[in-house]
Amino acid sequence: MPTESHDRPPTIDPVAAAQWRRRAPALTPWLHEEVGRRMEERLQWILRKPAAWCDWEPVRGGLETHARIRERYPDARCHLVLDNPAHEALARRAHRQPWWSPARWRASTALRWGDVPDASVEMLWANMALHLSADPQALLARWHRALAVDGFLMFSCLGPDTVRELRALYEACGWPPPGHAFTDMHDWGDMLVHQGFAEPIMDMERITLTFETPERLLLELRGLGRNLHPERHASLRGRGWHRQLLQSMMQRLSPAGSDGPLALTFEVIYGHAFKPTPRARLESQSTVSLQDMRSMLRLSGIGGKR
Repeated sequence: MPTESHDRPPTIDPVAAAQWRRRAPALTPWLHEEVGRRMEERLQWILRKPAAWCDWEPVRGGLETHARIRERYPDARCHLVLDNPAHEALARRAHRQPWWSPARWRASTALRWGDVPDASVEMLWANMALHLSADPQALLARWHRALAVDGFLMFSCLGPDTVRELRALYEACGWPPPGHAFTDMHDWGDMLVHQGFAEPIMDMERITLTFETPERLLLELRGLGRNLHPERHASLRGRGWHRQLLQSMMQRLSPAGSDGPLALTFEVIYGHAFKPTPRARLESQSTVSLQDMRSMLRLSGIGGKR
């Protein structure tokens, strides 16, 4: 069922979000790899090893992180979901093995590409993707369907304090917002429960990045995403505006107005949740999917092997 419009982020332009998804560069930003590395370390506390797992958009999420997870679960089947054809081509090249390598034959049977079938994986990994979705509840629902019962979700995304210094600068200059508003971790937890996940665990940290020049800072931001706010500047700005932006960044983003490096804050949210045993709602008329019915029968022992 499609998500109602009032459930979607009001500060994300769906058309702009779709254009970014199609045009996003086929590279992993440094910040994404760093966040992926930190999230991958958390897998040591999860004792259950998945027999199959899914990496959602691994090119933008981090190919180095993807490799570390495959090393952690070497015997697990891996499913890769990439909506951008250029990203899929890069990922396929990254996984290509020499013809003489024994790993080539193992990889060819362990990797799956394209849409992930329902209830087919025991871990779904999504690094730094959710905050750019124009319909995050629909995306969470896709993740829920892909997971088998008792499977778990691991994801990260940017939080509300991200680039707060740049937001303050734009507001002081009387300009439209530099980006859409990011969702709070407590709201993500509520959405997880709404989509059928259980025991959500949410936490966050703030990472401060420094840059020697405003040009280098803007280059990094362009690699992370685009301004998806519906009220962003309606047209291209001129050289005068760009010059004013660089000057304002030098004045406002250096600590205490010094000549030191420019600093930007990034709030990173980490989320973890399980897919529980489905339960039929007790109403005058109840509808249960065939997949959920099979899961309930199997777990109750009624649908066991004969």
